[in-house]
Amino acid sequence: MSKRSSAKYKLDRRMGENVFGRPKSPVNRREYGPGQHGQRRKGKMSDFGIQLRAKQKLKGYYGDVTEKQFKRTFQEASRMKGDASQNLIGLLERRLDMVVYRAKFAPTIWAARQLVSHGHIRVNGVKCNIASRRIAVGDVIELGSKAQEMALVIEAQSLAERDVPDYVSPDGTSKVQFTRVPTLDEVPYPVRMEPNLVVEFYSR
Repeated sequence: MSKRSSAKYKLDRRMGENVFGRPKSPVNRREYGPGQHGQRRKGKMSDFGIQLRAKQKLKGYYGDVTEKQFKRTFQEASRMKGDASQNLIGLLERRLDMVVYRAKFAPTIWAARQLVSHGHIRVNGVKCNIASRRIAVGDVIELGSKAQEMALVIEAQSLAERDVPDYVSPDGTSKVQFTRVPTLDEVPYPVRMEPNLVVEFYSR
Protein backbone atom coordinates (compact mmCIF):
# COMPACT_ATOMS: atom_id res chain seq x y z
CA MET A 1 0.00 0.00 0.00
CA SER A 2 1.30 3.48 -0.90
CA LYS A 3 1.64 5.57 2.23
CA ARG A 4 0.41 9.15 2.12
CA SER A 5 3.70 11.02 2.31
CA SER A 6 2.34 14.54 2.75
CA ALA A 7 -0.53 16.36 4.44
CA LYS A 8 -3.81 15.92 2.59
CA TYR A 9 -4.28 19.59 1.71
CA LYS A 10 -0.63 20.42 1.02
CA LEU A 11 -1.19 19.66 -2.66
CA ASP A 12 -4.20 22.02 -2.74
CA ARG A 13 -2.18 24.90 -1.33
CA ARG A 14 0.82 24.24 -3.56
CA MET A 15 -1.36 24.13 -6.69
CA GLY A 16 -3.64 26.97 -5.55
CA GLU A 17 -6.66 24.81 -6.45
CA ASN A 18 -9.12 22.61 -4.55
CA VAL A 19 -7.78 19.46 -6.25
CA PHE A 20 -10.02 17.03 -4.33
CA GLY A 21 -13.15 19.21 -4.32
CA ARG A 22 -13.44 19.01 -0.54
CA PRO A 23 -15.40 21.73 1.35
CA LYS A 24 -12.69 22.01 4.06
CA SER A 25 -9.86 22.75 1.63
CA PRO A 26 -7.76 25.77 2.77
CA VAL A 27 -7.87 27.07 -0.83
CA ASN A 28 -11.56 27.87 -0.27
CA ARG A 29 -10.37 30.50 2.24
CA ARG A 30 -7.00 31.56 0.77
CA GLU A 31 -5.99 31.17 -2.85
CA TYR A 32 -2.32 31.99 -2.34
CA GLY A 33 0.36 29.44 -1.44
CA PRO A 34 1.60 28.42 2.02
CA GLY A 35 4.33 30.16 4.03
CA GLN A 36 5.46 33.76 4.50
CA HIS A 37 6.19 34.17 0.79
CA GLY A 38 2.90 32.68 -0.36
CA GLN A 39 1.48 36.01 -1.51
CA ARG A 40 4.50 36.96 -3.64
CA ARG A 41 3.79 37.59 -7.30
CA LYS A 42 4.74 34.46 -9.17
CA GLY A 43 7.09 34.62 -12.15
CA LYS A 44 6.26 33.13 -15.55
CA MET A 45 6.51 29.35 -15.41
CA SER A 46 8.63 27.47 -17.94
CA ASP A 47 7.18 24.75 -20.19
CA PHE A 48 8.90 22.16 -18.01
CA GLY A 49 7.36 23.74 -14.88
CA ILE A 50 3.87 23.66 -16.41
CA GLN A 51 4.28 19.99 -17.40
CA LEU A 52 5.69 19.05 -13.98
CA ARG A 53 2.81 20.81 -12.23
CA ALA A 54 0.24 18.94 -14.38
CA LYS A 55 1.96 15.64 -13.54
CA GLN A 56 2.08 16.41 -9.78
CA LYS A 57 -1.59 17.43 -9.76
CA LEU A 58 -2.79 14.29 -11.57
CA LYS A 59 -0.55 11.96 -9.54
CA GLY A 60 -1.54 13.66 -6.26
CA TYR A 61 -5.25 13.39 -7.08
CA TYR A 62 -4.95 9.59 -7.20
CA GLY A 63 -3.80 9.51 -3.57
CA ASP A 64 -0.01 9.80 -3.73
CA VAL A 65 0.53 6.94 -6.15
CA THR A 66 4.32 6.45 -6.12
CA GLU A 67 6.36 7.96 -8.96
CA LYS A 68 7.42 4.45 -9.99
CA GLN A 69 3.78 3.23 -10.21
CA PHE A 70 2.68 6.38 -12.04
CA LYS A 71 5.49 6.22 -14.61
CA ARG A 72 4.80 2.51 -15.20
CA THR A 73 1.11 3.34 -15.81
CA PHE A 74 2.14 6.05 -18.30
CA GLN A 75 4.47 3.64 -20.14
CA GLU A 76 1.63 1.12 -20.40
CA ALA A 77 -0.74 3.84 -21.68
CA SER A 78 1.76 4.94 -24.33
CA ARG A 79 2.08 1.35 -25.64
CA MET A 80 -1.71 1.01 -26.07
CA LYS A 81 -3.52 1.98 -29.28
CA GLY A 82 -5.06 5.44 -29.42
CA ASP A 83 -4.43 8.66 -27.51
CA ALA A 84 -1.87 8.12 -24.70
CA SER A 85 -3.42 10.84 -22.49
CA GLN A 86 -6.90 9.23 -22.70
CA ASN A 87 -5.36 5.79 -22.12
CA LEU A 88 -3.58 7.10 -19.01
CA ILE A 89 -6.84 8.40 -17.51
CA GLY A 90 -8.59 5.12 -18.37
CA LEU A 91 -5.90 3.05 -16.60
CA LEU A 92 -5.92 5.28 -13.50
CA GLU A 93 -9.73 5.13 -13.26
CA ARG A 94 -9.61 1.32 -13.42
CA ARG A 95 -7.66 1.06 -10.14
CA LEU A 96 -9.77 -0.74 -7.51
CA ASP A 97 -9.33 2.03 -4.91
CA MET A 98 -10.54 4.58 -7.47
CA VAL A 99 -13.66 2.57 -8.34
CA VAL A 100 -14.42 2.25 -4.60
CA TYR A 101 -14.06 6.04 -4.28
CA ARG A 102 -16.20 6.73 -7.37
CA ALA A 103 -18.90 4.37 -6.01
CA LYS A 104 -19.10 6.62 -2.89
CA PHE A 105 -18.10 3.75 -0.59
CA ALA A 106 -15.48 6.09 0.97
CA PRO A 107 -15.29 9.88 1.49
CA THR A 108 -11.69 10.23 0.21
CA ILE A 109 -9.32 8.28 -2.02
CA TRP A 110 -7.18 7.48 1.06
CA ALA A 111 -10.19 6.07 2.92
CA ALA A 112 -11.01 4.00 -0.19
CA ARG A 113 -7.48 2.59 -0.22
CA GLN A 114 -7.77 1.74 3.49
CA LEU A 115 -11.11 -0.04 2.93
CA VAL A 116 -9.46 -2.17 0.23
CA SER A 117 -6.27 -2.94 2.18
CA HIS A 118 -8.29 -3.96 5.26
CA GLY A 119 -10.17 -6.56 3.20
CA HIS A 120 -13.61 -4.90 3.16
CA ILE A 121 -14.03 -5.03 -0.65
CA ARG A 122 -15.04 -7.95 -2.88
CA VAL A 123 -14.46 -8.09 -6.64
CA ASN A 124 -16.84 -10.54 -8.37
CA GLY A 125 -17.56 -12.08 -4.95
CA VAL A 126 -13.88 -12.62 -4.03
CA LYS A 127 -12.17 -10.57 -1.28
CA CYS A 128 -9.39 -8.36 -2.66
CA ASN A 129 -6.95 -6.21 -0.64
CA ILE A 130 -4.79 -4.85 -3.48
CA ALA A 131 -5.69 -1.18 -4.06
CA SER A 132 -3.88 -0.97 -7.41
CA ARG A 133 -5.70 -3.98 -8.88
CA ARG A 134 -6.91 -3.24 -12.42
CA ILE A 135 -10.68 -3.58 -12.74
CA ALA A 136 -12.09 -4.96 -16.01
CA VAL A 137 -15.30 -3.83 -17.72
CA GLY A 138 -18.18 -5.87 -16.27
CA ASP A 139 -16.52 -6.48 -12.88
CA VAL A 140 -18.79 -6.19 -9.81
CA ILE A 141 -17.36 -4.39 -6.77
CA GLU A 142 -19.12 -4.98 -3.46
CA LEU A 143 -18.79 -3.85 0.16
CA GLY A 144 -18.26 -6.57 2.76
CA SER A 145 -21.03 -6.98 5.36
CA LYS A 146 -18.99 -5.31 8.15
CA ALA A 147 -18.12 -2.33 5.95
CA GLN A 148 -21.79 -1.65 5.18
CA GLU A 149 -22.32 -0.64 8.82
CA MET A 150 -19.17 1.52 9.15
CA ALA A 151 -19.76 5.23 9.93
CA LEU A 152 -17.15 6.15 7.31
CA VAL A 153 -19.11 4.38 4.54
CA ILE A 154 -22.47 5.78 5.67
CA GLU A 155 -20.95 9.30 5.72
CA ALA A 156 -19.50 8.85 2.21
CA GLN A 157 -22.82 7.71 0.75
CA SER A 158 -24.57 10.82 2.10
CA LEU A 159 -22.03 13.28 0.62
CA ALA A 160 -23.79 15.81 -1.59
CA GLU A 161 -20.56 17.23 -3.04
CA ARG A 162 -20.07 14.45 -5.61
CA ASP A 163 -22.13 11.98 -7.63
CA VAL A 164 -21.50 8.45 -8.85
CA PRO A 165 -20.35 8.78 -12.51
CA ASP A 166 -22.15 7.01 -15.38
CA TYR A 167 -19.42 4.40 -15.92
CA VAL A 168 -19.95 3.05 -12.37
CA SER A 169 -23.45 1.55 -12.24
CA PRO A 170 -24.91 1.13 -8.70
CA ASP A 171 -26.90 -1.98 -7.76
CA GLY A 172 -28.42 -1.05 -4.41
CA THR A 173 -26.25 0.75 -1.82
CA SER A 174 -23.42 -1.78 -1.43
CA LYS A 175 -22.68 -3.01 -4.95
CA VAL A 176 -21.60 -1.40 -8.25
CA GLN A 177 -20.59 -2.61 -11.69
CA PHE A 178 -17.79 -1.03 -13.74
CA THR A 179 -19.56 -0.65 -17.09
CA ARG A 180 -16.92 0.99 -19.33
CA VAL A 181 -13.52 2.69 -19.37
CA PRO A 182 -14.20 6.44 -19.16
CA THR A 183 -12.75 9.22 -21.31
CA LEU A 184 -11.24 12.37 -19.77
CA ASP A 185 -14.51 14.32 -20.29
CA GLU A 186 -16.52 11.75 -18.31
CA VAL A 187 -14.29 11.72 -15.21
CA PRO A 188 -15.71 14.10 -12.54
CA TYR A 189 -12.51 15.94 -11.60
CA PRO A 190 -13.14 18.98 -9.36
CA VAL A 191 -10.38 20.87 -11.25
CA ARG A 192 -9.07 20.79 -14.82
CA MET A 193 -6.63 17.95 -15.43
CA GLU A 194 -4.23 18.05 -18.38
CA PRO A 195 -2.97 14.51 -19.10
CA ASN A 196 -1.61 15.72 -22.47
CA LEU A 197 0.98 17.76 -20.51
CA VAL A 198 1.83 14.63 -18.48
CA VAL A 199 2.50 12.79 -21.76
CA GLU A 200 4.76 15.68 -22.87
CA PHE A 201 6.57 15.61 -19.49
CA TYR A 202 7.46 11.91 -19.77
CA SER A 203 8.15 12.10 -23.52
CA ARG A 204 10.96 14.67 -23.18
